[in-house]
Amino acid sequence: MQKELKNRTPEEKKEFHRKAVNIALDVLLCTLGTLMYAVSVVCFIRPMQFVPGGITTLAILINYLLPVLPVGMLVFLINVPLFIMSWKAFGFRFIAKTVVCSALLSVFIDVLDYLSKKYPQMLFTGDKMLAVIFGGVIMGVGLGIVFLRGSTTGGTDIIGRLLRLKLPHISVGKLVLASDLVVIALAGIMYKSFETILFSLVIVFINSIAVDYVISGRNNSKMLLIMTGKPKEIMGDIMAQMGRGVSVIDAVGGYTGETHKMLLCVVRTHEVAQVRRIVSKYDEKPFIIISDSKEVLGEGFKAHTDTL
Repeated sequence: MQKELKNRTPEEKKEFHRKAVNIALDVLLCTLGTLMYAVSVVCFIRPMQFVPGGITTLAILINYLLPVLPVGMLVFLINVPLFIMSWKAFGFRFIAKTVVCSALLSVFIDVLDYLSKKYPQMLFTGDKMLAVIFGGVIMGVGLGIVFLRGSTTGGTDIIGRLLRLKLPHISVGKLVLASDLVVIALAGIMYKSFETILFSLVIVFINSIAVDYVISGRNNSKMLLIMTGKPKEIMGDIMAQMGRGVSVIDAVGGYTGETHKMLLCVVRTHEVAQVRRIVSKYDEKPFIIISDSKEVLGEGFKAHTDTL
């Protein structure tokens, strides 16, 4: 391995080290994010008989009926069919990272659950609203960290993306919210508590706000203007890997008078990090402007007719 590295050009060595750093960051931050998610579920949300929505809720409810099966293991087992179904649709890289994050989350949930039985003081059993606030914030920050690395923990995010392929006129956000509402209502029925439904909805709301703050602000969409010497390569990767459209604008430098190609694209907030990684792959010194988009109408965002 060392001999192969020595024989590489400086550019190849730099690319190798860049990929190694990215992999290390993926592992570190995805581990931190999934650990935070697990802490919120085991220590704050579940002890109050509330639910966080998504596949984790289904796992908690199945465990409630069949305590023999641990929650973490159930989370991963429920996700397996989703991984298989979405393999071709979303590509190897996305699914591989999601499988790793889902596995880490499952392990952390079961380990924390085991420790909480030995050390019950780990579980928060005080004010319900405090449990909701801290549980939602910790979960949202953890998910935001995972999203920043271009991954997810699986569950309703994959379900929403798969349904979006069949129902392109409905946004992923609405599909995910609908699935969350269904499982939260089911939890309320099983726990025989309307309070469970109300507090769980607050958790989902706080969670979504925390995710948005972690992944760069409150707005859901960002517009990027990219000045680079490698417009074709960057544009190709953005369209191929992310399925986002890119416009090419002819720009003239005011000082030099030289013509350049400027790329314009609009993405979801949590996709900004992925765009920046694609740009850095081809250009070490790009000029990028990232601005908030108050409202985006068109393919992949809100339909124009929704606002009329």
